[in-house]
Amino acid sequence: MSALSSVHRALQVLEVVAAAGDGISAKAVARRLEYNLSTTYHLLDSLVTDGYLVRLEATRGFGLGPKLPALHDRLVAQLPVPRGLGGILGEVHGHAGAGALYAAFRDDDVVVVGHDDCAEHPVPVISQWRGALHATAVGKLWLAESGAPARRAILDRDGLPSHAYRTMTDVEALERELDGVRRRDLAVDRGEFRERLACMAAPVRVPSVEGPVLVGAVAVAVPVVPAGGPGSIADRRDRLERAVREGARRLAVALQDPVSTGWDDGGPGAVQRG
Repeated sequence: MSALSSVHRALQVLEVVAAAGDGISAKAVARRLEYNLSTTYHLLDSLVTDGYLVRLEATRGFGLGPKLPALHDRLVAQLPVPRGLGGILGEVHGHAGAGALYAAFRDDDVVVVGHDDCAEHPVPVISQWRGALHATAVGKLWLAESGAPARRAILDRDGLPSHAYRTMTDVEALERELDGVRRRDLAVDRGEFRERLACMAAPVRVPSVEGPVLVGAVAVAVPVVPAGGPGSIADRRDRLERAVREGARRLAVALQDPVSTGWDDGGPGAVQRG
């Protein structure tokens, strides 16, 4: 096995463990990736040694390790963090009755800087945004804002892979959707990335000499309920829209504060480092 192949396989193992939640056995990892068991144990042991995974009690197998939060913190430290981010996301969560996140745009990729959720209102974890922009509310905001040449380059690079039954895999349908995003200045994903999860996102823009620049988005996630029943995105659209628009407005103001460049760890619902 080449060094590059070993790295790729180790990262795949890491993603499987992350997706499993509270522990997964070596045999289950091997089955999901179709690796032989000895290779899987070797990769798991290497990741444990380096601190990316930990061994849990025997029946639970392996879980994420202590080194991963530090890597995320270093990534976030490269981005401007709005002052009061934690408190603002906590209020969006409370007003919307839905888990909330703030995502920043970095070149043509997305980084989730912070989130506020709970067991009742979880926020989805998206480890790979490339190939998912067309299927997510946050990604649609970025695609709608991009000029046609830049958007074509992104779609040529990523394609339009199907993630769920409702994923748009036709370019013309996606362009019509993006026209609506530009008109409303708001994006919605109706179970297009995850079958039973819908999201709504509002843009965060800051002034520049050439006009407002899109730097991020505030989004909330709710379950997809059949026929727009109680709790669905249709049932409480106005409430969700008010919450994300107000959160985005406040973060845009906070980003213009010259001290909004470090990690925020204050206020109710604050997103904590580490």
